[in-house]
Amino acid sequence: MSDPLLRRLALFDRADQHTLLRHCRHGVERESLRVDPAGNLALTPHPRALGSALTHAQITTDYSEALLEFITDAREDAAETLDELDTIHRFVHAHLGEERLWPHSMPCQLPDEATIPIADYGNSHVGQLKHIYRKGLAVRYGKTMQCIAGIHYNFSLPEALWPLLQQEEGDTRPAQDWQSACYIALIRNFRRYSWLLPYLFGASPAVGASFFRGQPHRLDTLDAETLYLPWATSLRMSDLGYQSEAQASLTPCYDSLDSYLDSLRRAVTTPYAPYAAVGTQRDGEWVQLNTNVLQIENEYYSTIRPKRVINSGERPLQALGARGVQYVEVRCLDLNPFLPLGIDLTETRFLDAFLLFCALEDGPGLISGECGECTGNFARSVNEGRKPGLQLSRHGKPIGLKEWGLELLERIGACADRLDAAFGHDQHRRALEVQQAKLEDVSLTPSAQVLRSLQDDKLSLFAFARREAERHAEWFSQRPLDAATEARFEQAARDSLAAQARLESEQQGSFEDYMAHYLGAIHT
Repeated sequence: MSDPLLRRLALFDRADQHTLLRHCRHGVERESLRVDPAGNLALTPHPRALGSALTHAQITTDYSEALLEFITDAREDAAETLDELDTIHRFVHAHLGEERLWPHSMPCQLPDEATIPIADYGNSHVGQLKHIYRKGLAVRYGKTMQCIAGIHYNFSLPEALWPLLQQEEGDTRPAQDWQSACYIALIRNFRRYSWLLPYLFGASPAVGASFFRGQPHRLDTLDAETLYLPWATSLRMSDLGYQSEAQASLTPCYDSLDSYLDSLRRAVTTPYAPYAAVGTQRDGEWVQLNTNVLQIENEYYSTIRPKRVINSGERPLQALGARGVQYVEVRCLDLNPFLPLGIDLTETRFLDAFLLFCALEDGPGLISGECGECTGNFARSVNEGRKPGLQLSRHGKPIGLKEWGLELLERIGACADRLDAAFGHDQHRRALEVQQAKLEDVSLTPSAQVLRSLQDDKLSLFAFARREAERHAEWFSQRPLDAATEARFEQAARDSLAAQARLESEQQGSFEDYMAHYLGAIHT
């Protein structure tokens, strides 16, 4: 069989491997701002009823004290993952009082920068480190940018797949090196084809005018409160969102896990002059962890990351270097403001087929020009993905987004069919058909639907998001948790508060010594 993708997919046609793909694992991290009844950023502390943001396994905060983050376990069926996410939402909504979860990726009405509260994790050394890291993000990028929210989708292929595939390919590397190399190849293909995701799932074609705080911009005016680009799909992922001049030279092209780790290791140990001019302390208070290009590796903004579960006190680079890649984290997904969870099963079923395709399609190294080509295609998709006749670049030659997208869906379809065969249903194929319809009819994309709602209902982005927030709150309030589940979440909240208290009472040594050890661990 000459087609490598089809040859590899044929492995799952064997009777003893027919259900292997049931054992992919899926996890979701959903971010959302807490807002007051008027749709303004909530300035209240993280609700104590939700537990400790430092030690709770499922309910935490991201940048701001008001930016909640919900984390599911990694489960074999994405339907169970979303059920867990739904349960977390129902518990949280029951303890928010009059506050609501902002359903849009771009922020609500924000106060002045100084007033936006940075997440507080208490007085333990690890809690202080997390807080100072976020203070550093404010110094480097401003607080407004850090209030953007999204969905992170964690995905791993079955552990039993790697030796099967390695035997098929005749590869003789150590098993850990082979698995890591396969995940890095997946990431290379993701870079090639991820322009498709903002077209299909981008839902932030507009932003509140106050986001720019009077600074110049290139957007059109929709109304007094709303700016937009007419063909945009995901302004969150554009140069209005997570961008950094310091990181502009940081473009790991994923030749290997070692090259990726080396590029990040250099970034977290190389001083950057503008940050050095600020320093690490001001008036005796820490303002950033260090003055390097990145304070820590998590600061690197990317659409996808290789990941591994870390041990206590371990840094991500240490974990990846010692034990290899365990899963990938997709980071370019907007919240869908029409969906109470921000994501639904149709999206996850397609993502699984897309990521399986990226894993099994040939993924050669990105030659120098192709890396920039991938970046350019993604930028065109987020800024003008719905533009009629939009052309992307494939191997230096123009190709229509729609034409290329339909070609990709045909190949992804073979992956969807193998997943359906493993599960005994047709949900992956039906999810793919939903995406094909979006390529055929741009009005079906979430970004088009958001703009249509704003225009047809004559709503500003803020008014639209407040309306959807109320709808979601009603949806959750109509389905309260049963007594046993509510009690389980309440106990988890109490346990997390107790765990934070123990950390604070039992810690030893100075914070400066803790910092030196943590930051120095990158060299070990």
